This record gives sequence, structure tokens and C-alpha cells, in this order.
Amino acid sequence: MADTLLDDVAGLLRETADQVVLPLFRKLDDADISEKAPGELVTVADRRAEEMISATLRRMRPGSVVVGEEAVADDPALLEHLRGSGDVWLVDPVDGTSNFAAGRRPFALMVALLTDGEQVAAWVLDPLAGTLAVAREGEGSWLDGRPVRTDEAVPALDTLRGAAMTRFLPPESRARAEAGGERLGEVLPGQHCAGREYLDVLTGDQQFVLFWRTLPWDHAPGTLLVRAAGGTARRFDGADYRPADDGHGLLVAANDEVWAEVREALLGAG
Repeated sequence: MADTLLDDVAGLLRETADQVVLPLFRKLDDADISEKAPGELVTVADRRAEEMISATLRRMRPGSVVVGEEAVADDPALLEHLRGSGDVWLVDPVDGTSNFAAGRRPFALMVALLTDGEQVAAWVLDPLAGTLAVAREGEGSWLDGRPVRTDEAVPALDTLRGAAMTRFLPPESRARAEAGGERLGEVLPGQHCAGREYLDVLTGDQQFVLFWRTLPWDHAPGTLLVRAAGGTARRFDGADYRPADDGHGLLVAANDEVWAEVREALLGAG
């Protein structure tokens, strides 16, 4: 991997945010927002940002493939590249589109690089907060240019704080998670922006986050960021998250011990 790759992609995300995304924040017309699927919004900012990011990533690494969220909406067969060989970029041009379309924060720009199906680098930018996290497999994670590690402490169960998108769980699991959440210090409803949830685990603002939907562009960047910083990102059954895997359910935590305690509280020990 080129020595400048982390900086080059970080610069691309900042440039895209400054030139494409932020100029449209709170300035969208009704015609600029549409549904690509029932309940799934897309804006002109999503499409323009993905075009800019994708074109530059292809130039950075000739022969690579870009799998962008909006491109997949038009051609789902692109997901097959996640199971192939070579370099594949995953791009979420505006993570948290519902927030962006409503003129709310947070939202993020996210990229992950896969080589032969394995996550090797990741970038998450919250442009309003000015927060940028990057990671390289085997080397670690950096937050705003400084090395970052997730907290190794294991706080008491009733002091743990995190988000759980329980509204998406199957009814039986949702009822169990909502009841189990009473054992934890604070269970937040989520920010409608996966990228911000991962950043908050890195900063220690929350010790865990539970997702049901696990689309690859939403989670490939963040899971690598957390794991490279010493944290844990696994399916509910304990299997490591892999972007090409089908299925639902993902629990992310600051460390293995917190992961196990939150899993038992929200999902049971089985």
C-alpha cells in the first residue's frame, strides 16, 4: 500500500465535503430529494459526491473496482465484487442521508478498501464536526491525526452507555433487548448515521453500539476503525464481521469484555 494512501483518500473526502456536500446542506429543494426504495432517501449530494469520490479512487489505484451505495441501488450485481479478488473500494458518499435531507446532523463520508475480500484501510469523515478517523489493518487507527485506542477498562454494567437500534430487531429479540437495556447505564436510540456511531466508540463517548442492518458501505469502514484501535466488532453469534457476508446483526464494543457483557444483557447468553 502506498505510503500516502491514507492521506490521499482523507484529502479526497475533505475536498468532496467542501465542494459538493456542505454547499448543499440545508439548501436542497424538494426536487433534489427522492426515494430509491421505499423509505430510502437519496439526494443530489449523495450522487454527486459518489461520482467525485469514485472517479478519483479509480485513478488512485488503476484496475480497482468501486462499489458505491448509489451505484448498487442501480446495479445490485456490483456486490459480487466483494467476494472477488483484487482491490475493491466501498463508498458511502453521505452516510446519514435522512439527517442530511432534513437539515440535521450528523452525517458522514465513508470509504473502505478491501483487498481479496479483506478490509485493509478505512476512512470516516464527519464534516460538520471536522472529525476524521482513518485506519490501516495491522497498523492501527488515527483520530484527527493522532493514534487512538479504544478504552480497555470494563466499567460496571449499570454505567455502560451506547446505542442500540432495537426498532429494527425481530419482535422477540426487540422485547428482550429493551428489557435487558434496563440493566445498562444508558441505551441511546441511535443517530441515524453509522459513521458517527463508530466515531463515538473511538472517542469513548459510548462503549457499544448494536445494529440490525449491516450493509457493507455502512459498516466496512467503521468495523475496521474500531478493530484496529483495539475494539471488537462481531455478529451476534460471535463471528467477525465481513463485508461480503449476508445476514443481520452486529455488536460493536470498546473491547471483548464489554462486548460480552452487552451481548448477554441485550441478547441473552445463547
